[in-house]
Amino acid sequence: MRHGKKNNHLSRTASHRSALLANMASSLILHKKIATTVAKAKELRKYIEPLITKAKTDSTHSRRTVFSYLKYKDPVIALFGEVAPKVGDRPGGYTRILKTGVRLGDNSDMCIIELVDFNEIYTTSKKAATTKTRRSRKGTGATTTTTAKKVETAPAATTTDEVVDTTAEEVTDTTETTPTEE
Repeated sequence: MRHGKKNNHLSRTASHRSALLANMASSLILHKKIATTVAKAKELRKYIEPLITKAKTDSTHSRRTVFSYLKYKDPVIALFGEVAPKVGDRPGGYTRILKTGVRLGDNSDMCIIELVDFNEIYTTSKKAATTKTRRSRKGTGATTTTTAKKVETAPAATTTDEVVDTTAEEVTDTTETTPTEE
């Protein structure tokens, strides 16, 4: 019986499995997203999340420890240079597994594993231009409204190979009212 043996061996020897996970982790760090099977992605998550946590403290010891797992210099530089500063305030859960269906040849469950903070679809939030209004509590004070808009003109459709520049104008509308007399 396999009581207490919770890691998936992926039908590989220990050396093959460690090489596979090191290569997949390096690819995930460099490309921020890879497509693989669900079983490999779940094992990769257990392999790479402690490495990202270790990369939050940028010291020689942590770099050498991460290098012993990844075996390549470029992913280590990318992990400490761009990944770790971006996930510095996150307490864990650096990866996301999105199931994509089954593989055509052997009907294996496929997925995409990605770094959470590098997906532009989920992380970009549109910040609308808000109107700030300052009023007194009794409604007798001055009201100031300032709105700043950016107007972008769309490029015109051209049939030649000309480069069309898009310009942005900044329009500021300031309205001030005087306080009402009592």
